Amino acid sequence: MWADHAIWWQVYPLGFTAESHTLRHLENWLDYAIELGCNGLLLGPVFASETHGYDTIDHFRIDPRLGDEADFDRLVAKAHDRGLRIALDGVFNHVARSFVHPEWFRGDGATFEGHEHLVALDHSNPAVAQYVGDVLRHWLDRGVDAWRLDAAYAVPPEFWREVLPRDRDAWYFGEVIHGDYAGYVAKSGLDSVTQYELWKAIWSSLNDGNFFELSYALGRHNALLDTFVPQTFVGNHDVTRLATRLDDERHLGHALAILFMVAGVPSVYYGDEQAFRGLKEDRAGGDDAIRPAFPETPDGLAPYGLPTFRLHQELIGVRRRHAWLTRAQTKVEHVTNQSMALRAVHGDESVLLLLNVSDQDAEFPVEDAVVLPPHSWRFLTRP
Repeated sequence: MWADHAIWWQVYPLGFTAESHTLRHLENWLDYAIELGCNGLLLGPVFASETHGYDTIDHFRIDPRLGDEADFDRLVAKAHDRGLRIALDGVFNHVARSFVHPEWFRGDGATFEGHEHLVALDHSNPAVAQYVGDVLRHWLDRGVDAWRLDAAYAVPPEFWREVLPRDRDAWYFGEVIHGDYAGYVAKSGLDSVTQYELWKAIWSSLNDGNFFELSYALGRHNALLDTFVPQTFVGNHDVTRLATRLDDERHLGHALAILFMVAGVPSVYYGDEQAFRGLKEDRAGGDDAIRPAFPETPDGLAPYGLPTFRLHQELIGVRRRHAWLTRAQTKVEHVTNQSMALRAVHGDESVLLLLNVSDQDAEFPVEDAVVLPPHSWRFLTRP
């Protein structure tokens, strides 16, 4: 499927377009996404909402702060002209209190994770299932290629199996934070779910100097491939920026090298490729720092982000030249607290990644024995 070759550039439109308040702002960045190496644009909420997009009022209408349906159609057409796929964020677990069908709210008045303005839908109601299926199909008919299903973990998996349109070449992945990923995919019929366990293990193992945590997580990650290919990331619209999360900025390349080597369908959160910083806080407006505005065009970016942009290009290039990495098993050939050798294997193909986060040289007893300088990483055989 085409999704095996997808690398998404994820954008939160209501933040990204804060200056111009129009989807047309994004048109100026399509070539930038391609230059980065991505071939998909993963959009955060674009439907009419009360505030941040996840409090939807009407799934059939583009948020007027972003433009209108004609602006959306134009963006899709321009993206497709460049070979960029489009994915939308479908928020179907909960809606705003001013949602057009309050009779579909859950009878117990449940809210989403304590947010009073986010009311849970009753997924046992046939009208809700009909509505969600109609929404998905409506935007697929307008050229959408994929859907991210927000808070999928809070929705009965059987609901997705009932409502997802299967008569077209679309890719569906759900936001699942913890639990039985493979089991949820099997029950729901989704193509993939978000790999939060790997996300946490990457930055945590680097910060703690504990590659045994990553080794354990990779074993679980390998097992998922028997059922599905996970959606992988080191940053998104809901978490502290990678450049802020890492205790040592020298380990940014390590995290990115892991992301683009291991199996999965990876995404890059806008700004991460420029080493943007931002701390997510548990308060009203606590997401603002990680959902910033971008300048009108790429020329407006500060020059100090260019090295990280080039690093992303280099690593995405590795991924492109080894397309089999999407489904590769990752074998741990050497591990200590602060050094690790990972080999990605698929059939007769393999790539070796060496990681050292210690203050000393690290010797790797692999092949011809390699010594890596402190706080460095290397693909042993660069493609």
